[in-house]
Amino acid sequence: MFSTPRREPWNKGKVIGQKPSLRPKHVWSIRTRLQMDVRTRDLTMFNLAIDSKLRGCDIVALRVEDVVPSGYAVDRATVRQRKTGRPVRFELTEQTRQAVDGYIKADHKKAGEFLFSGRDVHDRCITTRQYARLVASWVAKIGLDPHLFVTLPSAYQSDTHLLANRQPTCRAAAVGTYQDREHRPVSRH
Repeated sequence: MFSTPRREPWNKGKVIGQKPSLRPKHVWSIRTRLQMDVRTRDLTMFNLAIDSKLRGCDIVALRVEDVVPSGYAVDRATVRQRKTGRPVRFELTEQTRQAVDGYIKADHKKAGEFLFSGRDVHDRCITTRQYARLVASWVAKIGLDPHLFVTLPSAYQSDTHLLANRQPTCRAAAVGTYQDREHRPVSRH
């Protein structure tokens, strides 16, 4: 009889299930780092993600008129979610409105364009994979392991915004939920 070699599960040694959320001090550290590095696009993206609680695919698909319909950032915006098709209304904090206005002015964005367009291409948005890499780099810059924290924001708690454990379907980085199991070939007898 032949014995099949044991295969190691694909997720052995990896974090499975929900990832822990960033604490408020981590959120403020990321904001401060992005401000010090004068990364206006990244700061705008981070602040919008925290304020809106949108999934990554919805953040990257934002258009200028969604948050800046008349030249200045609005207090409240409404965006239709890709997954559910339902409109989501969210409030923009003063800090986020300032970041959006500064980014629009610095990048010369116009109505009809994606808010976070690709490099030298204004008719396409950045991908969710690019967004996930950005978030991972922000988390790494403050000294945390990006593999241990969730890559997409969703929880919102008063003025202390957190990156939460929601695991959206259109996320850029897959989170393993498959349990470590020993797989054996099925006997034919």
